[in-house]
Amino acid sequence: MKTLPIARPLLLRPPRPRRSAAAADAPAPKAPPTEVTVFDHTRSNRSSRTGVGGNFLSNSLFKVIAARRVAAPAAVEIHTRDADVFYIVDGSATFITGGTAVDVKEVGPNELHAKSITGGTERHLTKGDVIEIPPGTPHQFIAVTNPFSTSSSK
Repeated sequence: MKTLPIARPLLLRPPRPRRSAAAADAPAPKAPPTEVTVFDHTRSNRSSRTGVGGNFLSNSLFKVIAARRVAAPAAVEIHTRDADVFYIVDGSATFITGGTAVDVKEVGPNELHAKSITGGTERHLTKGDVIEIPPGTPHQFIAVTNPFSTSSSK
């Protein structure tokens, strides 16, 4: 009987991303969270009802927010790094996504606001709907019922 050598598996490594000088100078990202967090329903109910205390959690990977809107139109938002996921808790809204943002201004790191959107897609959102907005996509609430409450993650 002849013994054959065992072939070693080929290990493929993904190519290392090229880093720009700015990326090389950027601080290392914070470690992701390792603890489970629970937000009591009384806090989320109060936030949806009053609009107070809605920033539940913010860490190096995501944010959890409850919001109540009483007026529209709101500013156009563009998040260059974050996606938005909205769950409509109560009420309904007319919401525009995509298109071209008009008169864009930087309001914070990776956050832009604009006055309006041209050429976007108008959507009607109601209680129970979930919508995901990819990073870089202009979006705007142009009409809301009162009350209108959302829970969102970025």
